[in-house]
Amino acid sequence: MENQEQTNFLATEKIPKLMLKFCIPCILSLLVSALYNIVDQIFVGNSELSTLGNAATGVVFPIFIIAQAFAWWIGDGCAAYMNIHQGSGDTQNIHRCVGTGMTVTLSVSVVLLAVFYPLKTPLLTLFGASENSIGYAVQYFNIILGFFPVYMLMNMINAVVRADGSPNWSMLSMLSGAIINIILDPIFIFACHWGMAGAAWATVIGQVASFAISILYLFRTKTFRLKLKSFIPKFKIFVEAIKLGLSSFVTQMTIVIISLVCNIMLAKYGSISHYGADIPIAVIAIESKVFTVVINIVVGVVLGCQPIIGYNIGARNIDRVKKLYKSILLCTLIVGIVSTLLFELAPNAVVGMFGKPTNIPNPDDYWDFAQKTFRIFLALVTFTCVIKMSSIFFQAVGKPIFAVSTSLIRDIICFIPLICVLPIFKGIDGIIMSAPIADLIAMVFTAILTVVYFAKLKKSTAIERALEQSEPEQTTQEPPLPQ
Repeated sequence: MENQEQTNFLATEKIPKLMLKFCIPCILSLLVSALYNIVDQIFVGNSELSTLGNAATGVVFPIFIIAQAFAWWIGDGCAAYMNIHQGSGDTQNIHRCVGTGMTVTLSVSVVLLAVFYPLKTPLLTLFGASENSIGYAVQYFNIILGFFPVYMLMNMINAVVRADGSPNWSMLSMLSGAIINIILDPIFIFACHWGMAGAAWATVIGQVASFAISILYLFRTKTFRLKLKSFIPKFKIFVEAIKLGLSSFVTQMTIVIISLVCNIMLAKYGSISHYGADIPIAVIAIESKVFTVVINIVVGVVLGCQPIIGYNIGARNIDRVKKLYKSILLCTLIVGIVSTLLFELAPNAVVGMFGKPTNIPNPDDYWDFAQKTFRIFLALVTFTCVIKMSSIFFQAVGKPIFAVSTSLIRDIICFIPLICVLPIFKGIDGIIMSAPIADLIAMVFTAILTVVYFAKLKKSTAIERALEQSEPEQTTQEPPLPQ
């Protein structure tokens, strides 16, 4: 009965009211998730660790994203599976999908831990750690890595919690962990003088708190009930979820690839510029964290709407899906435009939150590179927001190929080649120029895919309605007279 009431609510409630109910908790939840890394970087940057500490957390960040990529792949896939099957009325296998997802997430986290630990020094060096920052990076990473199972399960379960119609619980989970992190960071870093280790311990203690709250929800779910047999992998069911969540994995892994290539190119061309290697890597680390906040707002809007989109696609309420898309697009444009104005008009204010450079020879070079990065690298961040939003929207409506294509075109097909070629002619400035060019090309491709999708949707809807209208006529026809 509760499940039926929930699904009726998704199909009939006014869209603005639904968006407020689902999107705001989801946005806050994802912003809090971003805060785990940002808070560390702010406190580290304002401590004696300063720029080198920021560089160290920056090179660990892509490895966080790898773990998050697997967790979101499985979690978002299970969430999309849940919502689409709720809309079609087929809910009997949801518990097997979620249980299998948790088992697979735990298994993957153990594998990542086993692979990353012995390779930590070459891995961090690959992601841009210099001989000045590698010690800080290893110290931070050693502690973070040990809690990968907790971190990944927490992210996976929270996606399921949102899809189950409880975005507030997901927000509570993430918010509790972030508050604990914020309280413990200054205590461990400044009062206890634990440095990078203090930042790491504050983070993982917060993650444990978030994980505990997420687990508690599994005893009060609305649309499914987990049993012991739920956790025995059922891959025949799970494969559909994996397909639906693939774009989340691709999106996150492209961030890792971009971070890897970007840091390699920054180290190469930074070392032969007057900036040196550490300044560009430290600034890009800050840019990545700020960019994550912007993108998480957009992702929060569309992920918050995923239960509504998935249910209505499953129920074939196409007009409602179109209205949802327009509302999501409007919110995305507002976020992108406001962010662009902030980065263009006040880049130093944004970067200044992460501390002042105190352990590098030329602080003026730091501010100069920071201004260039935020004003040029993020010049078309509005397009980036629309591209990411479209990818998740396609995932929610059950179009994984469109979703993956949208992610790949910007990050892999455009940005990576540009970041490798432009510096040959423009030096380190070529790296900064690569992002807006990639955004422009990918935006055109995304617009074409969106037009194609809605044109096909309109055509299929017209065919379905024609068939529905013809069925009554066929059933009322009198049988032919016998010859």
